[in-house]
Amino acid sequence: MSQRKWFNLEAQTDDAIFGGNQSAYSGLGLTRTQRLGGFAACYVGGLGVSLLGAILLFLGATGAFATLFGVGAILSLLGTGFLIGFKTQLEKMFKPVRVVATVLLFAAIVMTFVSAFVLPAILCIVFVIVQYLAFLWYSLSYIPYARTLVKGWVGM
Repeated sequence: MSQRKWFNLEAQTDDAIFGGNQSAYSGLGLTRTQRLGGFAACYVGGLGVSLLGAILLFLGATGAFATLFGVGAILSLLGTGFLIGFKTQLEKMFKPVRVVATVLLFAAIVMTFVSAFVLPAILCIVFVIVQYLAFLWYSLSYIPYARTLVKGWVGM
């Protein structure tokens, strides 16, 4: 299957995706390919920054780790804005289906920073795990029935 069919780029119009008469990116002049590139760059960049932070954790730099890991998570999250529009993303983040995951994600990012600089360092690792799980749960909310499938796997 070609990438164009997998991403469904030909079948969807900007009107169908964004629900309006005009693309959310008409002012920026971004094509679908550029938006996918922006998403990929943010996601890969966020992953890279987070991995660099993980390396620094093993070197004992807890503060640098927390900073880079948090920035990496935010950068990855911003990537979605390239796909659906930043305003639309903010609106969707706080819909009832994902508001708990969104609040947990942001709280975990903040607590990762706090634990790196104020609390015992072991709590930093705990909040990174919470942050990762909240980001996963948030991401699954965009895939139909994904949360139901995961709940079935873990026996909930």
